[in-house]
Amino acid sequence: MLRYHRVVVKLSGEALAGEARSGADPASLARVADEFLAVRELGVQIAVVIGGGNFFRGRMAAGWGISRAEADNIGILGTVMNGLMLRGALTARTDIDVRVMTAIPIQTVAEPFIRLRAIRHLERGSIVLLAGGIGQPYVTTDYPAVQRALELEADALLVAKRGVDGVYDSDPNVNQSARRYEHLTYDEALAVGVRVMDTSAFVLANEQALTMHVFDVAATGAMRQICEGADLGTRISPKE
Repeated sequence: MLRYHRVVVKLSGEALAGEARSGADPASLARVADEFLAVRELGVQIAVVIGGGNFFRGRMAAGWGISRAEADNIGILGTVMNGLMLRGALTARTDIDVRVMTAIPIQTVAEPFIRLRAIRHLERGSIVLLAGGIGQPYVTTDYPAVQRALELEADALLVAKRGVDGVYDSDPNVNQSARRYEHLTYDEALAVGVRVMDTSAFVLANEQALTMHVFDVAATGAMRQICEGADLGTRISPKE
């Protein structure tokens, strides 16, 4: 029996960059596409909120001598590029319908995000790739990931992290004795200063009782196993 029947995945742009940490790596793109298809093969409805940090980040604005708003808009376009590349990788592997929906109008290559249309795509078995964040600067893809999961009435938000397999009490790259939390409430996560997502995203997820799983994007089969009920990574939930 499946634990979740509809999920939203928060995928960072860096997950598509490979060891280079920038641009797009064909092997990483292919691996991520295979992971999504493994989830879809279970019959799970899946939508993906895609970041664009492998191309451009708002915090790079100062180095380029441009405004933060301009830099964020460039990053938004980076998320669209990642969405189109991921759609290409998926459609090369499957006959399943794959839709790219964006928060900014770009009708020649993608559909505008309309909540009820996105839900309808999911109900029909399509994989839905959500690009463009919420279409506004000064917002990372953390908050839109939570927002879209709530809008699409997802059972959980799966947060795919690069280089870490959950939430720890200290940096595991520095402290070899760092302890991974198997489960946290949002209040506990905020109290210990967990920095998995923006605080605003955490607060919204807590207020709306959205369950979140933090896991390693490089762990083969992790998303599928979580949907089947395995307790991989760290589960963050409202107070029980």
